[in-house]
Amino acid sequence: MNKAMLHHVSLVTAKLDRSIAFYRDVLGFRQIKRPAFSTKGAWLALGSTEIHLIDNPLGTFRKSPSIDTGDTHFALRVDDFEAAISALAAKGYSETVADDGARKIVMRRTGPAGYPQAYVRDPDFNIIEINAAG
Repeated sequence: MNKAMLHHVSLVTAKLDRSIAFYRDVLGFRQIKRPAFSTKGAWLALGSTEIHLIDNPLGTFRKSPSIDTGDTHFALRVDDFEAAISALAAKGYSETVADDGARKIVMRRTGPAGYPQAYVRDPDFNIIEINAAG
């Protein structure tokens, strides 16, 4: 395989507007132009990383709102981990939120990965890891 980079992650959403708001307002993505596909959706970008949301009223395969760090997820690497965590805290994200709470954050400041990690979920229960170089 030639050199490759991850172009985008595609996620199903049961409520498109709610998911656009999450990725824009919580994680800082900006909405970008999306081709006129036959299905509804939205594309968002953060630098060269894109999230492609696909509107599907039946929603996700994941039914549990709890964050399982061993489940399928994607990761965003940030330059300043503490600033990212502070920004989430300012939006109500906390380790003390109930496990099934929408603003639950699971923190691993040290661990086998060798770099700090935090996990949140989007409104459709997709898990997002936020990490920084160690």
